[in-house]
Order: sequence, then C-alpha cells, then structure tokens
Amino acid sequence: MHEKTHEPLIHITKRAFLEPWKALIVRICAVLLALLTAGLFIVLLTGLNPLEVYAEMFKGSFSTNRKFWILLQKTAMLLCIALAVTPAFKMKFWNLGAEGQVLAGGLACTACMFYLKDSLPNWLLILIMIAASVLSGIIWAIIPAFFKANWNTNETLFTLMMNYAAIQLVSFCIAKWVPNGSGVLPILNSSTKAGWLPTLFEKQYFLNVLIVAVITVVMYVYLKYSKHGYELSVVGESQNTAKYIGINVKKIILRTVALSGAICGVSGFLLVSGTGHTISTGLAGGNGFTAILVSWLAKFNPFIMVLTSLLISFLQRGASQIASSYQMDDSISDIVTGIILFFIIGCEFFINYKINFRKKEDK
Repeated sequence: MHEKTHEPLIHITKRAFLEPWKALIVRICAVLLALLTAGLFIVLLTGLNPLEVYAEMFKGSFSTNRKFWILLQKTAMLLCIALAVTPAFKMKFWNLGAEGQVLAGGLACTACMFYLKDSLPNWLLILIMIAASVLSGIIWAIIPAFFKANWNTNETLFTLMMNYAAIQLVSFCIAKWVPNGSGVLPILNSSTKAGWLPTLFEKQYFLNVLIVAVITVVMYVYLKYSKHGYELSVVGESQNTAKYIGINVKKIILRTVALSGAICGVSGFLLVSGTGHTISTGLAGGNGFTAILVSWLAKFNPFIMVLTSLLISFLQRGASQIASSYQMDDSISDIVTGIILFFIIGCEFFINYKINFRKKEDK
C-alpha cells in the first residue's frame, strides 16, 4: 500500500505578474501598518501622542524654507550615490565600495582646494576639481573591477576593504594638513571661497540638486535605451550568454564599474565643493550602504529612486527632529525609522510572492 502524502499547510510561489494598482495597494497598506506599529511603540515607551510625533517628523523637513532645502540636498546626495551603484548592481557586480569611492573623490577635490586655491581662477579650479574627483572615483572603483574581470575575485569583500583603505588615506591627509593634531580639517577658503560652487537663486544647494537631476535623466536613458545599458543587462543575466553573442564581458565589467566610480567621484565633489567645503572620514555619512537600499527598492529605475531617496531622507530628518524636540535618545527615533522601513521593505515579499494555503482534504 502506498502511504498517503500530505502537502504542507503553507506553500509559497513566485508571482508571474501583479497588476500595478494591486502593488500600489500593498505598499499603501504597508505604510499604514508601519505608522500604526510605530505609533504603538511610541505610546508604550514614551507615552507621547503618535500624531504629535509624526507632526514633528514633518516639521523636521518642511517647517522652514531652510529645512526643506536641506532635505533636498540630502535627498540629492543619497540619490547620486544610488545612481552610481545601480549600473554595477544591475550587472550583478556587488559594489559595496561606494563609501570609499566617494571619499576618494572628495579627497581629490579637497587637495585641489588646499593646494591650488591661490594659483588659478575659480572657474578653472572648479573644472580641475571635477576632473580630479571623477578620476579618483574611477581609480578606486576600477581596482577591484580589474581583479574581478581577470581572476574572478570576490568583489563584495574587495570593494568593502577599499572603503577602509580610503578612510585611512583621508585620515593620513588630514593629519598632514592639520599640524595641531586635532584631526579636524576646518572649512577651506572661507574668505576667498576658492573652489566653492556658486550659489544660484540665493539657494545654497540649488546647483547640487540640479546636477543630480541631470545625472538622473542621463542614467535613465543610459540604462533603458543605450547599447551599453543593454550589454550590462545581458552580462547581469548570464555571462555565458553574453560571451555567446559576442559581448566582451571583461570590457563591460571594467566600463560599468568605472562609470559607478565616476558618479561616486561626482558625489564626493558635490559634498566638498557644494556642501561642507571640508572633508572628514564620515563624508559620505553611510549613504554608500543606504544607497543600495534605495536602488533595490526602486528596482533599478532612476526615476523611482527619486521617491525612495526622498522617503529615506525624510525619515532620517524626521528622526533627528523627534530626538531634538522630545529630548529622546537617538536610538528611539532610529527604531521608529527602522520599523517603518521594515514594513516598506517587507511588503515587496507579498508583491513578488504568493502565499497559498492547503485546501481542506475531502474525506
């Protein structure tokens, strides 16, 4: 006799397709559940009214014109780094070295401001700073890409280690430039503003936001309509298929990762020349890793990355506002942000997969 087999109670299958309006409903429900859960957490731990707390989050980004532009600036910098890692990730080259590549670009920019401030007109100095930042970002990215293309090394570990090398290089240069041993490089050229990006329409960060907006459009066209974008997609799907149809895989890897490094270099330039006018080991502020989340949530679509970057920047600004207004520990606000992100990320499971329950067996 054959033993009767029982199917599992729960069976998970991948969805072939989910209508966009249904995916939108799932995401809206996820946001509402996130706000409800975070509100319950706030009440249990602090006794505060969750609606007042959420109102403070909005105040952190929209209560003044200055706060709004700071939000746009942070969104633009996060978006720029997300755009940088997207081509490599779409090719399945797991570039975790964006932090180091941004630092390399920022360090080159700072060196130009430090050594060339009195010898060149400002427009020429800025052009040299851009070129140096882009080249430095490319060099920092191309090193692990070269080893990956030729000897199939683990790019995840290699790019991660390059971050620490960049941090130590920045620390060494700051120690050289700041002889008093404080380890803090003051704002450069504050009197002459040599190497500073100009202010447009009386908005300090307008040029930063504009440059990133242009990069976003160009990246969308590059990935969706260019031959290079098609080639890196094929390499990401299958290197064997790419080789079979005549694509030079090594060349594509080097070219794509060089592009990622170049855009990271631009990010470093904008953070130094257009934002802080100095450098530290925390220049990227962890955005090299947060950008991976931005890119993944947007399914590698540059225009959707604008929304995901804005969401994450808003949550970060709102968390800081909560901690400041209610004299909370920063960890409380970070937990609230984490709860919201957890639900937003988790809803992608229900969009991509379907949970099937075993039907009741007939007697």
